[in-house]
Amino acid sequence: MANVLGIGIDLEEVERVAKVFSTPAGLARVFTPHEIAYCQPKRRRFEHLAARFAAKEALFKALGTGLRGKLRWTDVEVQNEPSGKPYLTLYGAAKELADQMGVHTTLISLSHTRQYAIAQVVLLSA
Repeated sequence: MANVLGIGIDLEEVERVAKVFSTPAGLARVFTPHEIAYCQPKRRRFEHLAARFAAKEALFKALGTGLRGKLRWTDVEVQNEPSGKPYLTLYGAAKELADQMGVHTTLISLSHTRQYAIAQVVLLSA
């Protein structure tokens, strides 16, 4: 039976995300090329970016660390299955830490409106 190893949640204001990530340099500092390519053509791209930013924050909370040490924003990537269901791919220090914790499954839920985006992450053992 799987055990919950960590849980994190984050809420972001879409307007704030739009201001902070309105330049290519700002985007590249936090989002992977795949995330940028997914969000840019969207009519409400900043809602999608805000949800992804919230997911990264929620993951760092679930790991119990916040963004510190060797962790980088781009160590966490939100991708989507063909059905649209989101999932996380971890790289670098985030993957190493999750592996050390015994994380087998990462669950994620995203939602957004014109004003807010929210994400929840649950980390499960095998």
